[in-house]
Amino acid sequence: MKKLLLICLPLLGTMAFAQTPSDVAKFGSIINQQNLKQKLSIIASAEMEGRETASPGQKRAAAYIESEFKRMGLKPGNGDSYQQVYPVFQDALVGSKLSVNGRNFTWDQDFSFNLQSISTGSWNFEKAVFAGYGIVDSAKQINDYANLDVKGKLVFVLEGSATGTSAPTQGGMRAMMANPASSNMKMRAAIAKGAAGLFIISADFPKKVASMTKGNMYLKANTSNGFLMATVSADVATALTGRSEKLSTEQIKSLKQKDYISEIKVAADKTTVNLESSNVVAILPGTDKKDEYLMLTGHYDHLGKRGDVIYYGADDDGSGTVGVMQMAEAFTAAAKKGKGPRRNIVFMTVSGEEKGLWGSDYYSEHPIYPMEKTTADLNTDMVGRIDTERKTADSANTVYVIGHDKLSSELQSINEAANKLSSNLVLDYKYDDPADKNNIYYRSDHYNFAKKGVPILFFYDGMLQADYHKPTDTIEKINFDLMQKRVLMIFYTAWDIANRDNMLKRDMKLNMPSR
Repeated sequence: MKKLLLICLPLLGTMAFAQTPSDVAKFGSIINQQNLKQKLSIIASAEMEGRETASPGQKRAAAYIESEFKRMGLKPGNGDSYQQVYPVFQDALVGSKLSVNGRNFTWDQDFSFNLQSISTGSWNFEKAVFAGYGIVDSAKQINDYANLDVKGKLVFVLEGSATGTSAPTQGGMRAMMANPASSNMKMRAAIAKGAAGLFIISADFPKKVASMTKGNMYLKANTSNGFLMATVSADVATALTGRSEKLSTEQIKSLKQKDYISEIKVAADKTTVNLESSNVVAILPGTDKKDEYLMLTGHYDHLGKRGDVIYYGADDDGSGTVGVMQMAEAFTAAAKKGKGPRRNIVFMTVSGEEKGLWGSDYYSEHPIYPMEKTTADLNTDMVGRIDTERKTADSANTVYVIGHDKLSSELQSINEAANKLSSNLVLDYKYDDPADKNNIYYRSDHYNFAKKGVPILFFYDGMLQADYHKPTDTIEKINFDLMQKRVLMIFYTAWDIANRDNMLKRDMKLNMPSR
């Protein structure tokens, strides 16, 4: 990937401080390793239990962040509250049944439902259609539904593909889910063909790890009728063919793709639990530009617990959360000495990022402050580690910057000048390439500001491997020297944007591929 050179512009051409350059340096000293580590030791502690959205751990983290904002002297950012609460929903399975030709099968012994797709109801079928691997892939001219009539019928298919091709290694969850051999795409193919249900035959029975009886959380109440989808054992597949002697995987592969007569009864009973989560919002009032706002954001949620295993999320995004908190500490200290920002600065740590940018999405649709008066969002998500995949000499002195050449032509020069004055990091723009398969531009909370036309910069350490989304993302792995440099650079950038004469220009198009 081509590496762009730094453009070192003179101070006077880019920095329009209401205060003196010595002020930003003085208060920037508050952003030090000791303060960052102290806050991160709390955010990424076992007590927070991985901070999963709508969990007790997330609420404890929110309370801690709120208490720190109060201690600093920041005002509540949502009227008289420091929190913007939003609804979250979660489905729970309270009953399940599957029988074929009068034989009852057992949950986790022989079947489990896809809780995200299935709705409460009962289904009766007199036949099932075997459709091979259930793949439709026009690019490879594969159509396992050729010459099959599955409309209104139950379809059963093998997991995976005939070639055993693994899921894509790049592109994140979106690319994996779009793989034609994924269960997601098999379900889409079955629905497109008019099937009433889909069973995917899996070798993972009986289950060694109990299936979840609580589904994933979701942000908007589910009003769809759902789709019957389950994974089933070879025993169930055998019964669907009307045979009594268990078929092996190889025998199932050789089955004719056709209708099989069977009496099939399925039932599911789900209930919806109403939960809530929140963004923690505080504001530092501006001096003479009180109707304009700068947002500093980072997400404080992570993946929570899996049994007794805690996903600590020290880097993702404990590092960005405490970065926002420590910048708040520095800006409030400056304001107390009469060096307050000209514009209001809103410090917002959001939840629900790991679920799909929920907290920032909710804010963008229910903004507390006008989007048209928000000059920029500086988003910090993972700034505590060295990118293990970067094999160059500058690995320990770099940060990835996203959004520098989009929405506002002023972003790049402001950020590069601030970097030169503060930490002199290597600013790498590779993730701003629209062709980048990781789609980083869409994968953190800045995107929900960008889609509303607000100029954004997103700062990121590139950690897509190593301990990313693993329980081993712990505070011991954080490089606090590098983290300090990155947060200090963001602080200098924010200082400039908060104090310049005019809001940032909005003179560039996103020019990104369709999402």
